Amino acid sequence: MENEKNEVIFADNYVTGSKENLEKWIGHPRFELIRHDVREPLLIEVDRIYHLVCPASPIFYKYNPVKTIQTNVIGTLSMSGVILLTSTSEVYVDPLIHPQPESYWGNVNPIGVRSCYDEGKASVQHGIEIRIARIFNTYGPRMNIDVGRVGSNFIPQALRGDALTIQKPGTQTRSFCYLSTWWKEMILALSTLVTQVGSQWWNWLRRLRRL
Repeated sequence: MENEKNEVIFADNYVTGSKENLEKWIGHPRFELIRHDVREPLLIEVDRIYHLVCPASPIFYKYNPVKTIQTNVIGTLSMSGVILLTSTSEVYVDPLIHPQPESYWGNVNPIGVRSCYDEGKASVQHGIEIRIARIFNTYGPRMNIDVGRVGSNFIPQALRGDALTIQKPGTQTRSFCYLSTWWKEMILALSTLVTQVGSQWWNWLRRLRRL
């Protein structure tokens, strides 16, 4: 917004976010903040929609799987216009190939505990006029350290001198992307049907812990 001279309307229900993260922009003449749940209609005319909604941490979406599905599906279907849907690398779940091309269908357990998130994201990627950004692990300032993800776990644990914890078996792979790079990719993703947003480099978690 600062460099592109755009007007921005930001809607959030603060389930995982915080108003404090936006303090820099509150009061700016080209920024408006609305507390809103995307499952409910919001009648605003805009040129572009960056659809970033839905908790990405299992801690949140396992707690309320029905709301997770509703947010992904109803929240997306209620929008119209030029939409960039932020999907996730989790649509691949337990991939059998590394790295995954955009054409890969994934390896999903449709009745698994994570399926409300994985399938919810995947279900709105066909038949709707949207662009899709499949986001891998993003990290940067103001991360919530209580979401149980790799970056939010490792960084505070390392700063405290604690052991770095991972879920077994540790052979899970992750690709990471810094926040500023992530945002540049978000803008470019509007011109492509499906874009992977992450790093070309990936690591096993147990190997990452040793680095």
